[in-house]
Amino acid sequence: MKILQGCLRFLIAVLISATASLPVLMSYCQNPWLAVFLLAFFVLINCRPCPLGEKIKTRRLRFCRDGCELLKLFLISVTISGVFELALIPSVFAENKLLWFGNLGTIFLVEALVFWNGILRVYCSSAQIGIKWRVIGILCGWIPIVHLIVLARIIRLASEEVCFENNKLSVNELRMDEKLCDTRYPILMVHGVFFRDFRYLNYWGRIPKELERNGAKIYYGNHQSAASVADCGAELKDRILQIVSETGAQKVNVIAHSKGGLDMRYAISRLGMDAYVASLTTINTPHRGCEFADYLLSKIPASVQRKVADTYNAALKKAGDTNPDFLAAVGDLTASACGAFNAQTADKPGVYYQSVGSKLNLPSGGRFPLNFSYHLVRYFDGPNDGLVSESSFPWGEDYQFLTTSGVRGISHGDMIDLNRENIPGFDVREFYVRLVHGLKEKGF
Repeated sequence: MKILQGCLRFLIAVLISATASLPVLMSYCQNPWLAVFLLAFFVLINCRPCPLGEKIKTRRLRFCRDGCELLKLFLISVTISGVFELALIPSVFAENKLLWFGNLGTIFLVEALVFWNGILRVYCSSAQIGIKWRVIGILCGWIPIVHLIVLARIIRLASEEVCFENNKLSVNELRMDEKLCDTRYPILMVHGVFFRDFRYLNYWGRIPKELERNGAKIYYGNHQSAASVADCGAELKDRILQIVSETGAQKVNVIAHSKGGLDMRYAISRLGMDAYVASLTTINTPHRGCEFADYLLSKIPASVQRKVADTYNAALKKAGDTNPDFLAAVGDLTASACGAFNAQTADKPGVYYQSVGSKLNLPSGGRFPLNFSYHLVRYFDGPNDGLVSESSFPWGEDYQFLTTSGVRGISHGDMIDLNRENIPGFDVREFYVRLVHGLKEKGF
């Protein structure tokens, strides 16, 4: 099939090149039907550039796939057209310069239509090329050779996205009846510090929808973004009682990221929520705190800390927090505070505890500011995910440690799909499907 697709793509590119060279072709073959055929074919290909290929399941992915195909056709056809135009120099250019320049103008117009049709489709539909490659594409679009390298990169990223996402849709269709994530108790997803559960920008990225496609019932903590562990734990207690009251479920399964894991441990151990929590899965939670946080708080003057906190708290109030406390949130993440917290917060025997951690292999694998903070955490705490050290993650009966075999690794943000990025070697959405399926198999 790939060989057939390749041959067909080359044939289509040849016909696009022929359309681009219509002035010269018509000067030798004065048959108007040839022009009609080539122009009609050109319009058709720009509307439907993929006559063969795998069935794509969503309109967005089809739009992206067609954009990639047009860009591939552009690269091939512009090469053929360029070679053909150069070959005409000894004959056409020598005898009729006006015809040669007219043909060059037609090539420019036709190839530009193919290119802009393709690039606009990809820019409007691809999620994986992100802002970075969109900007690079715009800035490098006029630099010879470099623009071809960048275009090839954009095509590869978008094409891989189409294949990956289409395959995920197929897998979910095949296992729809299995309801892998239809757990006995609903799932409560608890965010970490400095974030909130926004309606239009999900803290957990594409993960919740993937879980729901596989049968999960999802709820969110809806607590403040920055407050002490005790205050957040109290909010989560109220949220859990609300969920069990509204759903009739006896308990919930909690998946908590970062500081959210400490908040939930407090609610379970010290606020009586062990009666309503079947399991707690902590994701990249600093159970033993961060040494670099102790260092920063000891070195930064109290007046500066208060000024930063006041500014942040004011912004948080506008975002919806009722009583934000920046310094309390940060202070509870220090190694000294977590040491005291662990001594006072024992696990409850009726709750299943498990934990997950990950690490960056190189700081460049993390997005800003994690690529910067990685160095600080590594100096004080060792290998880390950009914020939390590897030694701080483990808690409970079972522990999973994740990274990739390549240079990238998996950051603190990657574990909640913060950037909606498909990471080679780590499918974050499938990881959570398997994680929740494991809870289902344990009877939770």
